[in-house]
Amino acid sequence: MSNDVMTPPHALVSGASIAGLSAAYWLRSTGWDVTVVERAPAFRDGGQNVDVRGVAREVLDRMGLFDAVKALNTTETGAVFVDGRGRVTAELPSDGPDGATAELEILRGDFARAILDHLPDDVEIVYGDTIGDTAEDEDSVTVTTAAGRVLRADLLVIAEGVRSATRDRLFDGLVDRRALGVNMVFGTIPRTEADDDRWRWYSTVGGRQVHLRPDNHGTTRAILSYPRDEALASLDRDQALARVRARYSGAGWEAERVLDGFDASGDVYIDGLTQIRMPTWHRGRVCLVGDAAWCVTPMGGGGASLALTSGYVLAACLSAADTEAALTAYESWMRPLVDSVQKLPPGVVRLAYPRTRLGLALRTLVMRALTSPLLAPVTARLTRVADTNRPLPPIA
Repeated sequence: MSNDVMTPPHALVSGASIAGLSAAYWLRSTGWDVTVVERAPAFRDGGQNVDVRGVAREVLDRMGLFDAVKALNTTETGAVFVDGRGRVTAELPSDGPDGATAELEILRGDFARAILDHLPDDVEIVYGDTIGDTAEDEDSVTVTTAAGRVLRADLLVIAEGVRSATRDRLFDGLVDRRALGVNMVFGTIPRTEADDDRWRWYSTVGGRQVHLRPDNHGTTRAILSYPRDEALASLDRDQALARVRARYSGAGWEAERVLDGFDASGDVYIDGLTQIRMPTWHRGRVCLVGDAAWCVTPMGGGGASLALTSGYVLAACLSAADTEAALTAYESWMRPLVDSVQKLPPGVVRLAYPRTRLGLALRTLVMRALTSPLLAPVTARLTRVADTNRPLPPIA
């Protein structure tokens, strides 16, 4: 009888946010050795609201994290549209676990940390490094990191987000970036006594929006969002915020407060919304998960739920088949779920960002109709993303 002990397969995961940590958790749970490489020098806290919806709720339950995530709820109880005086003009349905404000509403950083703290102790995480050169043969992929580490793996999982540089190198020619023409600035600002437990959404001429949302840290999460083709993310922070301040001149409501808060905040993120569409999410022994594969943007919603689910589905498929067949099965299971979120209705940007007073008035009428008792059940279905009647693939 041989005394040889079979060596577990090794997965190298690039990116330590929700998708990457989910993949790390589930791959380790199914017998893989796992190394996670993260470019940030330490775990990244902060971020805005995300939620756990649809089939992702079952994934979370299987991880044993449902109650822990629920306990980290942002405290938000509903979502309302307000006018320039802060008066409510319409309220979105928030009944049930997948309403406009979901039952599991949590900050991105809190969600990622909950998964991080739940990882087995033997998952190795390397901070402050990135994937450099890669060389692949039939049995493995060898990665040299920017810091000079040489890592051999049976699988490279890219979970670097929408602007993944590793994806762009290894899937050159297959990345279809679809800019939606919408800029968003996210940040954390001081809470005031006037802030309440609702997501308040204000729109004014020029398509300019101001959002205020409560959190569970004694502060307020704010968003400024407007439609315009300009590369804010390519500017440095001060230049970008100066340009946004000029755009919001005379916007009203809480715009000045938000801008002043962003100037002093250490947690500001600026982006132009871009969907990622790809004909395949795997090549050889390399695969993509989360926003690196299919960024649906906040316009589609459900990005965190898809990210969490992708880690489970990938590991489940790998537990039941060899690498090539497993990656094909992973993609086949996830793609219908992604497609259902990524296909935005025609004209959705123009509807969401009316630019004239007439457009604002019409949008208000439409929202009042959609949130009326007659149509509210129909409107509520629009928030049910990452939902499917298919059972999750089993872990073999």
